[in-house]
Amino acid sequence: MKIDLTDTTASKVNKALVQGRRAIGTPAVGMVLTLVIVTDEENAYDALRAANDASHEHPSRTLVVIKRVSRSPRDRTQSRLDAEVRVGADAGSGETVVLRLYGEVVDHAQSVVLPLLLPDAPVVVWWPVNAPLDPAGDALGALAQRRVTDTYASEQPVRELGSRADAYTPGDTDLSWTRITPWRSMLAAALDQVTCEVAAVEVEGEEFNPSCELLAMWLADRLDVPVKRSLSSGPGLTAVRMQTDCGPIVLDRADGSLATLSIQGQPDRAVALKRRETAELIGEELRRLDPDDTYASALRFGVHRLNVSNGNGKDAEAFGGEPDTEAPEAVAKGEPAAVAAPVETAAKAPAREEAAQAPVKKAAAK
Repeated sequence: MKIDLTDTTASKVNKALVQGRRAIGTPAVGMVLTLVIVTDEENAYDALRAANDASHEHPSRTLVVIKRVSRSPRDRTQSRLDAEVRVGADAGSGETVVLRLYGEVVDHAQSVVLPLLLPDAPVVVWWPVNAPLDPAGDALGALAQRRVTDTYASEQPVRELGSRADAYTPGDTDLSWTRITPWRSMLAAALDQVTCEVAAVEVEGEEFNPSCELLAMWLADRLDVPVKRSLSSGPGLTAVRMQTDCGPIVLDRADGSLATLSIQGQPDRAVALKRRETAELIGEELRRLDPDDTYASALRFGVHRLNVSNGNGKDAEAFGGEPDTEAPEAVAKGEPAAVAAPVETAAKAPAREEAAQAPVKKAAAK
């Protein structure tokens, strides 16, 4: 059931929700949270479809906030709110309200959203695109216990990881981090099967994919070993190679769906590591509403501390590191350019107290 409201108010939207529930014979409210999606008209359909699929696992009231751009100065001074209320089969397992804001009300979206939040229920705000650099400082983000962004959708995804680290507030998370959950689970399970010390790690994946950087930073932060970031043609993450004193451990996924786990002294085994849809990613994030301390620790490690294989410094600069200015001078003098530092001399994770460091390594090696 759909109810269209033009030039309306939040009070009238609430009344329309009650009217819709009564019309379909479900007056009770059985939703567990409010999901606020802040997007534009171009990406609203895909985001709403993903939210509807996720609502089968997490029944929720979904508020889609679309800030429309006014074409003329006169339109920008005239505030208007249009709403589309969906209940029943048109709204997944919950309720959906599509809010289109015009004029000055665009700058006060929180005043429209606040009366529509479910009482005594958690609030999650999701920016599929154009997320603010400081989600917790945003007016809508301040209403939420959980704030979901996606650096993969930004113009400079890898560089934006640095901004996310500077502005991190407990409750922030990123779908680029959610995408590597199966990789982290598989790598942890692989290390549980051996009693070896990890000496160095290489993470291989396509360029400008923040999931690759986040996985590399997580490994460097947790294992306290040099981590090298290398490039491939993708799709996404393609391989993780760990050098241990018992031989290499390799998790290789060349086709984006089926991976091969190789451990020295054991037969190779096939592992399902398909690239997941957005509905699965947002559904995973809605399962936990507490701060993700592991994500925060990996994010704060810093992209610039990863070793990037390059010959002229351009790749290092693209990934947030310092360019190699000595190589071009050597070429100009007719001397061979300096090759990239081997993985053994890559930037290491910060030094820790010996007592705190030992349990981390021991747990990772078991």
